[in-house]
Amino acid sequence: MANETSLLLMIVLPFFGSVLALFLPSYRNAPVWLAGLVTLAVLLIAAACYPSVTDARVLHSTVEWVPSLGLSFKLRMDGFAWLFSMLVSGIGFLVVLYARYYMAPEDPIPRFFSLFLAFMGAMLGIVLSGNLILLVIFWELTSIFSFLLIGYWHHNAAARDGARMALTITGIGGLCLLAGVVLIGHIVGSYDLDAVLASGNVIRQSPLYVPTLVLVLLGALTKSAQFPFHFWLPNAMSAPTPVSAFLHSATMVKAGVFLMARLWPVMAGTDEWFWIVGFCGMMAFVLGAYFAIFQQDIKGLLAYSTISHLGLITMLLSLGSPLAAVAAIFHMVNHGTFKASLFMTAGIIDHEAGTRDIRRLSGLFRFMPITATLAMVASAAMAGVPLLNGFLSKEMFFAEAIETHAISILDTAAPYAAVLGSAFAVAYSIRFIQGVFFGPPPVDLPHEPHEAPFLMRLPMAVLVLLCLVVGIIPGLTIGPFLHAAVVSVLGPATPTYSLAVWHGINLPLLMSVAALIGGGILYLLLKSYLAHSEEGPPIFRLLKGQRIFERAMVTISWRWARYIETHLGTRRLQPQLKLLVGIAFIAGFFSLYRRGLEFGVPSMAGTEPAFAGLWIIGALCALAAAWQAKFHRLAALILLSGAGLATCITFAWLSAPDLALTQLLVEVVTTVLILLGLRWLPKRAAESRRIAAAAGIRLRRYRDLFIALAAGGGMSVVAYAVMARTPPKGIADFFLENAYMLGGGKNVVNVILVDFRGFDTLGEITVLGIVALTVFALLRRFRPAPDSIEMPEQQRIQNTNDEALPDRNPGDTVSDYLLVPSVIMQWLFPVIIVLAAYLFIRGHDLPGGGFAAGIAMAAAFILQYLAAGTVWVEDRLRILPVKWMGAGLLFAAATGAGAWLFGYPFLTSHARYVELPLVGSIPVASAMLFDLGVFLLVVGATVLMLIAIAHQSIRRLRASRVAEAEKEAT
Repeated sequence: MANETSLLLMIVLPFFGSVLALFLPSYRNAPVWLAGLVTLAVLLIAAACYPSVTDARVLHSTVEWVPSLGLSFKLRMDGFAWLFSMLVSGIGFLVVLYARYYMAPEDPIPRFFSLFLAFMGAMLGIVLSGNLILLVIFWELTSIFSFLLIGYWHHNAAARDGARMALTITGIGGLCLLAGVVLIGHIVGSYDLDAVLASGNVIRQSPLYVPTLVLVLLGALTKSAQFPFHFWLPNAMSAPTPVSAFLHSATMVKAGVFLMARLWPVMAGTDEWFWIVGFCGMMAFVLGAYFAIFQQDIKGLLAYSTISHLGLITMLLSLGSPLAAVAAIFHMVNHGTFKASLFMTAGIIDHEAGTRDIRRLSGLFRFMPITATLAMVASAAMAGVPLLNGFLSKEMFFAEAIETHAISILDTAAPYAAVLGSAFAVAYSIRFIQGVFFGPPPVDLPHEPHEAPFLMRLPMAVLVLLCLVVGIIPGLTIGPFLHAAVVSVLGPATPTYSLAVWHGINLPLLMSVAALIGGGILYLLLKSYLAHSEEGPPIFRLLKGQRIFERAMVTISWRWARYIETHLGTRRLQPQLKLLVGIAFIAGFFSLYRRGLEFGVPSMAGTEPAFAGLWIIGALCALAAAWQAKFHRLAALILLSGAGLATCITFAWLSAPDLALTQLLVEVVTTVLILLGLRWLPKRAAESRRIAAAAGIRLRRYRDLFIALAAGGGMSVVAYAVMARTPPKGIADFFLENAYMLGGGKNVVNVILVDFRGFDTLGEITVLGIVALTVFALLRRFRPAPDSIEMPEQQRIQNTNDEALPDRNPGDTVSDYLLVPSVIMQWLFPVIIVLAAYLFIRGHDLPGGGFAAGIAMAAAFILQYLAAGTVWVEDRLRILPVKWMGAGLLFAAATGAGAWLFGYPFLTSHARYVELPLVGSIPVASAMLFDLGVFLLVVGATVLMLIAIAHQSIRRLRASRVAEAEKEAT
């Protein structure tokens, strides 16, 4: 049980630390201590789990989410996941220590470590996910947090562009991965990773295998920056160097190759896998190494080398050979160690010398000999020099490249590509070391170079030491851990392999020698050219994927968007509604045409004349509102409220008091909000002239009439068909019978919302919160021009009063000078609050609930704004609607998560009766806490939109006064 809890802690701790870091002071030490303790704790927890994952054992931790859909928060650690967890947490801890000295004191340090910890938690989520849907969620979280980290210095245009490109490419790949995962779930019948890994033959033999493979590989290749999606990674180099070191070595780009290795047992071994993965990997391996040679920025060189090494891993995974899979897993670890240390070197050089341009750097060995020595060892490991870890996995790569895996040109070219790419790797490694640390002393550097502090070099030294000990004694160091990882991936297909340093003089060794010699010769031939060249030869510019991406983005986001906006876009609501209603009508008509519609025989028995008259009045109000909209918007709004009131009475008449109450409260609040928004609509006269000037006005009106009649008549026909026939015993009867038994409440509507449909309600209140924030943000930016706004009657009266009362406050309203209504509205505030509390408490058994109570509370605030004005209210009431919304979401989510503590799925509710003195027995259900979250969020969202509108009213009034003053002055 302790180990199962450990898996949860490994995920929860980074995210908890991420939230906590935001509240820390801005100086460096506090966030560093927090991040260091969190990463160290995760590292120790992961290390403690090792005995549980040896001998092909798997550690599980499951929290049910939606069991009926096969969805669960399932964590799964085997040897492969353990090895990656150690890589992520270990390098993460070293990067935190390094970042303490790299980040400047003036940087927003808490925000950096908050994003860093969240990024680490998302990557651990990918590694430990035991459910494919959960894996995709964490997959997308890595894209989001990497976007924020790459664009951390958002004042830098290059950082913003690189972050946007990374999010675009990896985000699209994530959507493809989601589609592929859905197809896997459809084929296997489960999203559980254990079930998927046991269904290799089922997946490969499925007719959906090819589209599933393509979609999954699109996700993996985009994430790992493999050809042809490799170009986003070099553009992410504007991120802080600690981010680059972490992203390139243990997170983000490693996620793609991790996923390919994880699904290797069930998706590899086919011609489609071999060709797609092999071609993309080979191109990335060779082209990435070639491009790296010509980079002038150290981080650019290392970025392209990452593409190349990930291409090497991808090539190995494409071969379908168990030995190749062993080499791929081995090289993932080796690459993480030497690449993290090299990026730290680049950061130290930039930090101490002030530049990363290789053309300006030379002779730094005499200024920073320790850093230079560590960098030389790490570069030698990257180049595949013997007695270093990179040499061992590259030897295994050469051994597999010369084997025959498929009779094809791709397999024939593999050994030549392996030698060529490795020679390029030697060339750019030599260039990095020779160009930066040797040669004449540097001149005209921004800073005088010197050694970095010891603790800043310590993470580099630890990683370089790992490169050495793994390269010299691999069997005693990495051997047991690699075996545990390999067995967890390959299972019974695990081959016999050797990690010996010396295998005698054989063809792989000769290939290594050829690569070392060829790379050295190539560097000597290009040395003089590279000292003064730009970013590579002309072929580099032709193959630069960034140009293709930028052109595609310009085409999509500018040309196509402008075309669509020109032909389909409009700022008027009516054409947009016409399009939506037309599409909805076509979709509904097509469905009914294919499936038909059965009509029953309606019974008119019991129909009362009063009820029929009510519907006639409602229909007349609706028609009159549509007619009056052309002449007087305020009158149209009043008539529309009459139709809404008729709907409320209909609900009450048909024994649905809960719906009637909610409808009535919503009518009140929305009517007031719309009334406040009328002042921003364009003037009716100007709009009428514009419409009258357009050609075909009569045809347009007939068209709109036809659409309205078709849509309204179609809905009437469907409603008539549903109500006229006798429905079979179905879902309504289930809710009626089980609302009290299973949900502990007699108010069926409320029980459905907070219990049976709790997931839907949680999503709905989340959307409501997003809408409120969006409205607030839009209104903050909206500045209506005084001469382009229709002024309602109330505003004209207000301006008239302004002339008579020039000293009135800018937040005052007409009711300030109508004493009795104002006093009454202010007195109603505590009364409505009590009413809201009453509606909330009774909602589980009687009409009411969190939504109705929230609307009632919002109406209380609206009355205060109407009675006393914005300034008066906010001077006396401390209204924090965003915090209300946040508290509401937390209450709702915490109620759902609380069920986990008792071993039940998310949002499982519990109901019981509690005896209170003098009160008696009252129903108490955990769903009431969820309903409290609904109440808080509804109040916060409504009041936030009200505040935005009220503040715009002040701006509108002031703008009107300024315009009038300017006219008088003129």
